Amino acid sequence: MDRLKAMANFVRIVDCGSLSAAANATGQSVASLVRSLAALERHLNVRLLNRSTRRMALTVEGEEYLGWCRQVLADFDEMEKRLEARDGVIRGLLRITAPIEFGHRYVAPLVNEFLNDNPQVRAELSLSDTIAPLLDERLDLAIRIGHLPDSSLVARHVGCTRLITCASPEYLQAASALAAPASLHEHACITLASQGRRWRFRHGDQEWAETIDPRLTCTQVRAASLACTQNIGVARFFHYQVADELADGRLIRVLSNFEPADIPIQLVYPHSLELSPRVKAFVDWACLQLRQVTPSPTE
Repeated sequence: MDRLKAMANFVRIVDCGSLSAAANATGQSVASLVRSLAALERHLNVRLLNRSTRRMALTVEGEEYLGWCRQVLADFDEMEKRLEARDGVIRGLLRITAPIEFGHRYVAPLVNEFLNDNPQVRAELSLSDTIAPLLDERLDLAIRIGHLPDSSLVARHVGCTRLITCASPEYLQAASALAAPASLHEHACITLASQGRRWRFRHGDQEWAETIDPRLTCTQVRAASLACTQNIGVARFFHYQVADELADGRLIRVLSNFEPADIPIQLVYPHSLELSPRVKAFVDWACLQLRQVTPSPTE
């Protein structure tokens, strides 16, 4: 058991007033918080909270332990910040997560540059299309693509993207005309497994989905984009995933009048009154860099 994390979870549960509210605030699951609290109570051999389906209340021992936890956590945070900032040198471990393709193209180069500029910083970069709860995984920050649910995460906007439809010039030259989404049933389609067979489109105030019959289904973006450049068919990607291929002419954007609305790209981190020096330094620097390198879907 990570006792410090268990103590922090206990304080957050009390402050939020319920397990579900604490789960939303921390990005953890209710089950994870229940396990954390139970492990802490077993370790202490006391009950900290009396809880039922409708309410929960601190026990006498819980009230005493809560005050001690607050002081320990505050002292720990203060000492960490003092040690990190004592000589103005940024140091320590930075834990970052990002979607796979965005991470490869834009985040990894920035992390490498930051490490070169700050030799006493270490980093763990986790690239995954699965959204990991930051506190559960002890992550400092994440890149999120999409609209965020209400939470205690702080979000810094770094750009936007949108779903676009594209194909190679050779494929389009040989295939029938593709003037509207309804024409997709006449074309070979490449889809990602995560997209499924229903592609959503928008024109004016109208939104709808077209059902496609894919010729090729891929689990990875790079396999799908390769097939698209090699004339297999029409595919859908986030704009940033094929920005290079569009720029050099290997792919051509089609059905641009029917694209769904822009999707935000944000750098997020758990709410904190004062970030550690290494996280603050990376966030402030990376936000500026990402705004410069993330391609605009309207260009």
